[in-house]
Formats: sequence, structure tokens, C-alpha cells
Amino acid sequence: MVVLNKIYTRTGDDGTTALGTGERRPKYDLRVEAYGTVDEANAAIGVARAHLPDGQPDLDAMLAAVQNDLFDLGADLATPDDGGKADHEPLRVVPAQVARIEKDIDQLNADLEPLRSFVLPGGSGAAAALHMARTICRRAERLMVSLAAQEPGKVGEAALHYINRLSDFLFVASRWVNDKGEADVLWVPGKNR
Repeated sequence: MVVLNKIYTRTGDDGTTALGTGERRPKYDLRVEAYGTVDEANAAIGVARAHLPDGQPDLDAMLAAVQNDLFDLGADLATPDDGGKADHEPLRVVPAQVARIEKDIDQLNADLEPLRSFVLPGGSGAAAALHMARTICRRAERLMVSLAAQEPGKVGEAALHYINRLSDFLFVASRWVNDKGEADVLWVPGKNR
């Protein structure tokens, strides 16, 4: 259970932050960058949800589930595997979360025509916000992959799969919210030469 009754602690004034293990790391640490960027993606999804048109409760529910998953992912990243030394089992992203997001991708994608061009970020406000969330998600993935290379065995496989699927989900959701792809803005190669 989380209890936040005091928001500022001053413990980070020295430029460090505590991981879930209690270990202090510099705020520029790659692990902190990774879970901070996951948090940024979560906030961008919140903006996208605020822009969803009425009548899309299924997509909103999918995005709400993703936001909760992203807190799980942040907790996962903030608590590196210590080889079982902790006095409790840390929260980890699990394959069932990856499977659920794949099911959601398939459900939304079933309503879309195949693409014949790349899509420019835009169309509706909700689609543009979902594209922004997608690009932040891709940055989080790059950081997580770097972290996995830097700290072998300390980033879960399911966590890496989840963040990779999430950007796919956000892309499909952006098309789906764009009138099921009808309002997509397509890239025209060399159009302005």
C-alpha cells in the first residue's frame, strides 16, 4: 500500500533518488531515466484520453489499463533484481499483460484497412496525442534496452516485450481514433521538393 502524506522530503536535493531497493542513484542514472520516461509516456496517454471523443469507452478502458500497467512497469524498473535478497517480492510486468495488449491491438486493427503509406502524426487531437505518447514510449524502450545492456539480467524480458508492444498499440489506437483510419494523414514522399 502506498501512503503519501508528505510530498516533499528534501532527500533528492543532493541530485539523487531512491530506488525501490533503497539504493540511492543519481537522477541522471539510466535506470531513473528509463522509469522517468515511462512516467512521461503515461502522462501523454492521460492527455490522449482527455482528447478522446465521446462514444469510445472501449478504447478509453484499454488506455486506462495501459496507464495502470505503466505504473507496474515503473515499479519494475525502479526495483532492480537483487537475486532474491529483498524481504518481499517486487512487482514485475508479466507475460499476461503483454498478451492483453496484443489482444487489444488485434481488436482495434481488425477495423482498419492495411496501410499503403506511412502515417504522419495528426488527424484528430486524440490521434496526435496518441502519436506523441507513442514516440515517448519508443524513447522509453530505447532507454530500457540500453539499461538491459548496461545491467544484464536486471531488466525483465516481459517488461521489454510490453514496452515494445505498447508503441504498436498506440500506433494502431491513433489510427483507430482517426475515424478508423479514414482521417489518417498520409506521408507523400518528396511532396515538397
